[in-house]
Amino acid sequence: MFAPHSLAFDMAAPRTQPHSSVPKRLYKPSPVARVRKGAVELVPKRPRYDGLRMKREDFLAWEREADGWKYEWNKGIIEINEVNMTAKERKIVVCILRAFGKTSYYANGNEILPETDCEFHALDTMRRPDLSYFTSEQIEASWNGEQPVPTFVIELISKNDKFAAITHKIDEYFSVGVQCVWYIHPEQERVYVYTSPTEVHICTGDMLCSAAPALPEFSLSPNQLFA
Repeated sequence: MFAPHSLAFDMAAPRTQPHSSVPKRLYKPSPVARVRKGAVELVPKRPRYDGLRMKREDFLAWEREADGWKYEWNKGIIEINEVNMTAKERKIVVCILRAFGKTSYYANGNEILPETDCEFHALDTMRRPDLSYFTSEQIEASWNGEQPVPTFVIELISKNDKFAAITHKIDEYFSVGVQCVWYIHPEQERVYVYTSPTEVHICTGDMLCSAAPALPEFSLSPNQLFA
């Protein structure tokens, strides 16, 4: 097994700057240039709302503009993650969804949903995993106002993701009932498959990444994801 502290991620502490109120519509900052693998892309500056305070009901009603950041809510504080999905990551997501579409889970009405809010009442937290698995019964419960917990989640990790935030989310997911977490690292072309906060299997090449125990019959290899 491979301990979570061995992952080489940026360990910079997140910035917090509490304020008393947040407007409904998100301020759209001007972009800055960033070089990624020899190509220059425009990435928004860090929004001024990162680390600000907001009530749960206000967060749910917040009309978020497409500013390039993914927003989550943690005990009254707005948190942001890495910029939204890149073109390379989009291809990985399509590969996962197409493979899932061939399974009996999908035939029975279950879904893997991209970037959907997952509210964890026990932690007073709302997260938005890159991909979350829900059964048809859970989807129906969501329609009726419940907040079911996905048993399988997938996060796509970039070199800019912070180590402390990554390990904290692993603890969160398993504490609320998630059974399997994939951390996909496109830069390394590896998949870290967690079945507990301290048990992880690293997949490379043609090694199969299993979604067990949440989805025992679903698996993919890094070569399939990064082809």
